[in-house]
Amino acid sequence: MSVINWLLNEQIHFGSKAIYWREIIGGTFGLSSAVLGMRRLVSAWPIGIIGDGLLFTVFLGAVFNTDTNTANFYGQAGRNLLLIMVSIYGWIKWAQLRSSDSTQPAVRPRWTTSREKFLLIPAVALFYMGSFYIFKALGESGAWLRVDTWIFTGTALATYGMSRGFVEFWLVWIAVDAVGVPFAFVNGYYPTGTLYAIYLPFVIWGFISWLRISKTDSSTIK
Repeated sequence: MSVINWLLNEQIHFGSKAIYWREIIGGTFGLSSAVLGMRRLVSAWPIGIIGDGLLFTVFLGAVFNTDTNTANFYGQAGRNLLLIMVSIYGWIKWAQLRSSDSTQPAVRPRWTTSREKFLLIPAVALFYMGSFYIFKALGESGAWLRVDTWIFTGTALATYGMSRGFVEFWLVWIAVDAVGVPFAFVNGYYPTGTLYAIYLPFVIWGFISWLRISKTDSSTIK
């Protein structure tokens, strides 16, 4: 069996429940990326891209799974696809900053300016509404549609914020985790739900760490 076939089909069974190995592996890479990002290491981005690629196939279950009863969650799948694209941007940006001064971390944490908030808030609102109607047009419905759309939107915002070094991106991740945990467990994505839950202490730790750095690093004050 090829590696691709193994990733697409191999499962772990817990009683009546089955979990794909690619969900476990993708979640592990995602958690590793979060820890590396907290430490402001460029390697956070390529590791995250690998994890998001695997999780993309998990949430498009009706496309990649042999089980035809598996559902598609376009917000979650789109979230991972968007993460890959934004992560490429973040990888390039951090690598450029790192190469300009190899003695310094790849990014300097700071709070967003008033102008940036003025631009970001309406942009996020429009992004959410546009995503909601796209997912609805694709056939997603039910009580989880708004939650799925927020996870997609919040992830996009948080990843972009991380690439720019915004301290607030950690707070956005907390808001994503708050709805991501119940979403994942209710819909049977247990490794992903566990990953969201494990993220929380790391996210809080990351926020405190970046907050301290932003206060002590005078070069971040504009």
